[in-house]
Amino acid sequence: MHTVVVGGGLAGLVAARHLADRGAEVTLLERRETVGGRVHTEHADGYTLDRGFQVLFTAYPAVERELDLGALSLRRFRPGAVIARPGERSTLSDPLRDPRAATATLFNRDVTTGDKLRLFQHQRRLRRTDPEEALSADDGSIDEALADWGFSRKFRDNFAAPFYGGITLDRSLSTSKAVFEYTFKMLSEGATAVPADGMGAIPAQLAEHARAAGATIETGREVTAVDAAGVDDAATTGNSGVTVETAAETLDADAAVVATDPPTARELTGVAGVPAETVGCVTLHLALPDTQRLDTDRRILLNAADDRPNQVAPMSEVAPEYAPEGQQLLSATFLGSQAADDTTLLEEVREALSSWYPENQFANLERVAVDRVDVAQFAQPPGFRASLPDVDDPAGAVYLAGDYTRWSSIQGAMESGRRAAAAVLDGR
Repeated sequence: MHTVVVGGGLAGLVAARHLADRGAEVTLLERRETVGGRVHTEHADGYTLDRGFQVLFTAYPAVERELDLGALSLRRFRPGAVIARPGERSTLSDPLRDPRAATATLFNRDVTTGDKLRLFQHQRRLRRTDPEEALSADDGSIDEALADWGFSRKFRDNFAAPFYGGITLDRSLSTSKAVFEYTFKMLSEGATAVPADGMGAIPAQLAEHARAAGATIETGREVTAVDAAGVDDAATTGNSGVTVETAAETLDADAAVVATDPPTARELTGVAGVPAETVGCVTLHLALPDTQRLDTDRRILLNAADDRPNQVAPMSEVAPEYAPEGQQLLSATFLGSQAADDTTLLEEVREALSSWYPENQFANLERVAVDRVDVAQFAQPPGFRASLPDVDDPAGAVYLAGDYTRWSSIQGAMESGRRAAAAVLDGR
């Protein structure tokens, strides 16, 4: 059985590996010169630059199943975050997993004592909850759910809005509460980390696994059309397979898995249910002399005052390999597309850091690179999962693999690849 996988992101790589593991002949075609899709890393002048701010939740079930975490040499963030506003910084963490932050968390005034107790209670409840159950919970927005659970407005504005703004790219907390339930469970049960060699090490490892299973991976191969044989074709010719067209040739296959970004998947398959509304972000990679210590203790900095920027992550404090000697690398993210140019955004970050750290100087803060990611996630309002396509929605022996069949995350992408492979094998 020959299957063509269109797209070499996480979903396509996982699909290719599972198909090859089960004995299928697999050809994966990726239009870029490297695999990974949105999960990509550049190395320049001693810096490791992930495309946008991306991290790995080690407790994701698909991550535990598909990756050799030990081989990735993970560098871990500390739990919680530093809440920053002009002239003030405070730490909010999980005292059970981060005992040395217990005192700082206890005396944190940016959230109430009741909020801290509710976080602990919520954590305990979710530990008894199956991940799929958390994802399928009765829906509503994150903000509505937090209010219903008794969390204060202070907690929602000072911590939840910037923290989940970074996860969902939606600081208004209007994203489905199912995303909050699932990710909060993952945050409570595992680490937040990056590989020492950058997030691009994840698709590189998945590609290695797929090749070891027997899959062929070809980069620089853009697919222009995927056509499944119709019922009449099958009846007259006996051919119920698929043709996959590239600029150079047409491939015949028994099945195809379309594992591209949402706009391309809609174009290639005609499935209207593939989400059309997407959200983006702009991430600045910034260098600062390592003499200017931020002392985050490997925690993300959340902007409690406004979203300019939403958060700043101390990448080289977490992973020293991310910056050359004598420098530190920061990652500052603005939510949504930004009309302001790179220089203006840099000045906004400089102003924010100067207000959070009035004892420091940021004149030497320099721009290393800027990622303007137009399609970082698809929109996930309350009830979004009801309208997502199934992996077998395309006509004929064509299947979908992408987080847009599950939910927008590394977990969703990897799980979709496994499910697409199973659907191909069940349908052969």
